[in-house]
Amino acid sequence: MLKRFRPVSLILLVGALGFSGNLYATPMPGILKVDISQQNAKVSGIVEDALGPVTGASVIVKGTTNGTMTDLDGHFTLDNVKKGDIIQISFIGYTSQDIPYTGQSEITVKLVEDTQKLDEVVVTALGMKRDKKALGYAMQELKGDDLLASREPNLANSLSGKVSGLQIVRSSNGVGGSSKIVLRGNNSLTGSNQPLIVVDGTPMDNFTGGVDDVWGNSGADMGNGLSDINPEDIESMTVLKGASAAALYGSRAGNGVILITTKSGRKNEGLGITINAGITAETIFLKPDLQNDFGQGSVGVYDNQSRLSWGPKATGQMVTDWRGNQIPLHTYDNIDAFFRTGTSFNEGVSFQQNIKGTAVFASVNRSDDASITPRSKLNKTNITLRATTFLDEAEKWKVDAKVNYINQNAHNRPIQGVNPSNAFNTIYNLPRSLNIREFEDDVDEQGNMIWYDASKNPQENPYWVTRYRQNEDTRNRLLGNISLKYAPTDWFDIELRGGTDYYTTTKSEKVYAGGNTSPRGLYTEGSETFYENNFSFLATARKDNLIDRLGGFVTFGGNLMLQQRNKMNASAGELLVPNLFSLNNGVNKPTVTSELIRRRMNSLYGSLQLNWDGYLFLDVTARNDWSSTMSKANRSYFYPSVSLSLVISDMLPKIGGSMPDWFSFAKVRASFAEVGNDLDPYQLYNFYSVGKDPNGNTTAKPGKVLYDSDVRSELIKSWEAGFDIRFFNNRLGLDAAWYKSNATRQLLDLPMDPFSGYASRKINAGNIQNEGLEISLNGTILDNPAGLSWSSTAQFSLNRNKIKELYEGVNLYDIKTFDAIQIVAPVGGYYGEIYGQTFMRVTDENSPHYGKIVVGDDGLPLISTEKSKVGNQSPDWMMGWTNNFSYKGFNLSFLIDFRIGGSIYSATASNLYTRGNAAGTVVNGDRAEFVVPNTVVQQGSGYAENTVAVTPQNYWERIGSTGNYGLPEVYTYSATNVRLRNITFGYEFNRQMLKKTPFQRVRLSATCNNVWMIHYNLPGIDPESVAATNTNATGFENGAAPTSRSYTFNVTVGF
Repeated sequence: MLKRFRPVSLILLVGALGFSGNLYATPMPGILKVDISQQNAKVSGIVEDALGPVTGASVIVKGTTNGTMTDLDGHFTLDNVKKGDIIQISFIGYTSQDIPYTGQSEITVKLVEDTQKLDEVVVTALGMKRDKKALGYAMQELKGDDLLASREPNLANSLSGKVSGLQIVRSSNGVGGSSKIVLRGNNSLTGSNQPLIVVDGTPMDNFTGGVDDVWGNSGADMGNGLSDINPEDIESMTVLKGASAAALYGSRAGNGVILITTKSGRKNEGLGITINAGITAETIFLKPDLQNDFGQGSVGVYDNQSRLSWGPKATGQMVTDWRGNQIPLHTYDNIDAFFRTGTSFNEGVSFQQNIKGTAVFASVNRSDDASITPRSKLNKTNITLRATTFLDEAEKWKVDAKVNYINQNAHNRPIQGVNPSNAFNTIYNLPRSLNIREFEDDVDEQGNMIWYDASKNPQENPYWVTRYRQNEDTRNRLLGNISLKYAPTDWFDIELRGGTDYYTTTKSEKVYAGGNTSPRGLYTEGSETFYENNFSFLATARKDNLIDRLGGFVTFGGNLMLQQRNKMNASAGELLVPNLFSLNNGVNKPTVTSELIRRRMNSLYGSLQLNWDGYLFLDVTARNDWSSTMSKANRSYFYPSVSLSLVISDMLPKIGGSMPDWFSFAKVRASFAEVGNDLDPYQLYNFYSVGKDPNGNTTAKPGKVLYDSDVRSELIKSWEAGFDIRFFNNRLGLDAAWYKSNATRQLLDLPMDPFSGYASRKINAGNIQNEGLEISLNGTILDNPAGLSWSSTAQFSLNRNKIKELYEGVNLYDIKTFDAIQIVAPVGGYYGEIYGQTFMRVTDENSPHYGKIVVGDDGLPLISTEKSKVGNQSPDWMMGWTNNFSYKGFNLSFLIDFRIGGSIYSATASNLYTRGNAAGTVVNGDRAEFVVPNTVVQQGSGYAENTVAVTPQNYWERIGSTGNYGLPEVYTYSATNVRLRNITFGYEFNRQMLKKTPFQRVRLSATCNNVWMIHYNLPGIDPESVAATNTNATGFENGAAPTSRSYTFNVTVGF
């Protein structure tokens, strides 16, 4: 465990050298040498732990400023030591004691791990390491092993259920699919609502998903930026949830911050080489519930050209199929027949060692993923090199440099929506008596696609789609940083840092000739280049004995951020020469669009932390940003924060009080902060789109939005209070936080009269409030290192995301409209309300039929013309429950994830019911006529019970006739689900067993993800499967891939 902390404290980029805590060292017996007679002497020595030398340990004469730190080999030299002095040796995560100086000239010290203290030191904003007890706000830290346990290929998914207040919004797009992170609810109506990701002090672009339109037709899901990080390289991850925790990041901190600290070099026994290899098998976990009784056709009559399954009962009777052949009529499991077992291979090697005073970490990782969808694959290579060293013998100058290169190649990323490329929808909606295997030979002798439907409507053979409708993309990414730190004294240091996130993405789409939608074929290509460069400085001064029992530290720093994004897309359109993929081979002239976006931000920031006697802590921070996206008059923004922490368990003994023996720790905290959400570039001024007319002349077209140069960035004010208490020698702990934030100055598009020439104008207005409760409960139920141990952790959170106000005269803001479904933010309501049409019902409260559905004379329900609320996309509360068991090298862990409340609209379910494919269209193997339950028919001015029977086909087609996706009231489901998210079983060989081998470590593990869906409400569709992750409207699903279950076997070997 200490392996993860010791090097991090050395090279964490801000504030590490200034740390001083109440930690001591234990001298090894028999190693003290006494041979000195001077009054003021020199003492040298080495500090070690169980694994070797400890770098960066503090060695100080207690009660003075005379001190030093150990070098990369654990050595130190301390001058001007007198007999009777107390030498205090301390390092984060170790217990210690004071060593009286009696004249010895050399000291060799072996540090002993202090598990409790280890858990109390965390990485905070700007990379500063702090005692957790000193923090006046909520945050959570995860170790690298916690993130690796689930063996998720996308790092974001590893956070599910492990952090209170954090929600993962997943796409179901299989290999390379994206995931979105939301902390403490949505703060913005138009922004991304995702936290800032910072890797080793350098912000990275966490782009998410692909493009989607008003019909829910998403393009290829390009994944999310965080998935580029190799989980094997991560030392720890810190989640700064609230504004106070993230305030030092100013206008980039509106949605919280996630800090990732990667591994660095350190002295290791043996070679310091670790090899990791894993293989994963992926199978279908959830698939839509389909009926297996009725075949192709309509009104009970077989029709080999029909797209419906309202035909006759399939009992093996002979029919003429679409080829003209006589075949017995049966139903088929086309989902299992089409999709395959996906496989993934992951191999990596890392090197971690101290070479002649230079700490080095290097790693290479390769993954090759083949999706459950035929011909869909993703390959990724990740290379990291990091080195840390002192530049002088006095060890005042230290340099830390790191580079991380990622190459990713994807072929045929899955596509959702009603796009003809969506094989999922086609498979689900295929008439139940058609066998998908008949279409594996997908092209005829003339090169045309083979398909049963001669109408040439935009639906295509899924096998043809995977072979002849191709999308490919390549991304090359470089994440790098370098820092130079100068520490002239043990209480002051200054650090200069530069960091970059640079990537290029190229992509292409090829559609071969012979398909239904583009008979001659299509070709498009595009590219994107992005970079963000950050240059910063940070000065830190620290004194623990400033005045009497008052201590603290102060920091001051600045940052320059430069960002640029350049996009280009070109399309040949329909091809002139089939299957010749060139931009010059279009029937018409190629269309080209390009976009260049630049932004710059200058920042100054500082913090002051005061502590009284180690139990009362006050933090004040301030940051001022100057953003290029604002007008000159509004360019400067100030973001302050203040927090207070009182450690009652440390205070009482110092003022003459005491706590019960069973009460181990107690702390209360409170904070206030202001942070912001910066504007995207070019939101202030009106612009024109330059293009060409049919004759090739240049044109300039005004935009549809009227911009206002006086708009400002969004402002978020946040209040937080909480406590942290522990019992029974820290075996039971409870951390709770209440928070409330108000996000004002929302950047909105206010509709305008079309005759003005604009569709809307940009304004600042609105107030979104998030108020919630977070509880982290952890307990060590059994603690027997030589036998069985059992620990359990529960992360609970609830959030209420309320719309307090919008704009005068505006009561509802449209976040996203999908055909007849709207996801909105209504004043007085909650963010993400789902609006749509409903059944017409009796509204007279005095009527005995109040609330019943009104039907027409044909017995079919009548549909309202107005939209009303049918659900809300946000959960009422979430909880993750993790259990860990260990016994003599064996370990077992599992996570149960609860999402209770919230809703999701399923266009997939609507299509299945309308076409007669859904299992719910058959009752007890039959499709008999029935009277719609709980219905009445209007008679004069009153109502009477309905007695008119209808056929299932007529009923479900009526329900599906609202828009293109069906009646929202019926197809909006509860998103409540409880699942056994993952389970891991492993065994680690003990050191004694490996004593006569070349191995330092051997671990075997087996992991299963998506083990068991304990409870859910949709008909075989995962409520976590959203249509797109790059939108704030996450309560909509359309043509989602079947959710998969993965089985991973992994081997880790250290030399």
